[in-house]
Amino acid sequence: MIPQTQFDALLAEAGLAEYGGLYPQFSRYCGLLLDWNTRVNLTAIRDEEGVAVKHFIDSLLPLRQVRIPQGAALVDVGTGAGFPGVPIRLARPDLDLTLLDSLQKRLTFLEELCRRLDVPADLVHIRAEDAGRAPAFREGFDVAVSRAVAGLGTLAEYCLPLVRVGGMLLALKGSSGRAEARAGARAVALCGGEIEDILEAALPGGDPRTLIVVRKISRTSTRYPRASASIAKKPL
Repeated sequence: MIPQTQFDALLAEAGLAEYGGLYPQFSRYCGLLLDWNTRVNLTAIRDEEGVAVKHFIDSLLPLRQVRIPQGAALVDVGTGAGFPGVPIRLARPDLDLTLLDSLQKRLTFLEELCRRLDVPADLVHIRAEDAGRAPAFREGFDVAVSRAVAGLGTLAEYCLPLVRVGGMLLALKGSSGRAEARAGARAVALCGGEIEDILEAALPGGDPRTLIVVRKISRTSTRYPRASASIAKKPL
C-alpha cells in the first residue's frame, strides 16, 4: 500500500479526510487484493496508488454525496472484489452488508478478506436476476449499490427488485452517467423507481465520476427481473 501520508493527502483531495484512520484496514485490503490477483482475476489495476484511488476512494465517494440511513441493510450487487460495498462498510460499521456475486472464486476471496478485516457480511453466490426473484432477498434492502456492472437500464432491473419501497439504488458511474440516466429512465420507472439526483465528482487526478441516485417509489412488478437471456436480448 502507498504510505499513509500519501493516502491521507488523496483522501483530503477527494473530500474524505475523515476516513484517514482506516489506513491499516485499507493497507491490508490492498495487499490481499494484489496477492490474490496473481492467481484469480479480480482487478485490472495492479499498482498500489491505482488501487487506493480507483478502488478505495472511488468506493467511498458516495458517502460524501448522499445520506445512507443509520443501520441500513445494504446490498452490493455484482460486488467483484468487494467494491464499493466493503470500503463503505469499513467507513460505516453500522451498516448491515450483503455481497452478491455470481462467481464463487470472488466470494472465496471476499470470505478471506472479510475475515482479515473483521467485516461482518453475508456472502451470497447468486446471479442478480435470481436474487431479485428469491423471497429471501426481494425488496429486503434499504440500499443497493453497484459499480461497473451494467448500464443503468439493465442495472435497474437487476437491483430495484431487491430494494424496499422508500429505499434507494446508488449507481456508481464514470463520465457517461448523465447519458446513462437519460437512456435508463424508462427502465427505472418500470421497476418502481425514479431518478432522484445525478451527482458529479472527480477522483484525485481528475477522473470524472457520476453517482446516479434512484429512489424506490413503488413495489416492483412481479414481471421483473426477467431471465438473463431476456434482459440481454431486449433491455427495458
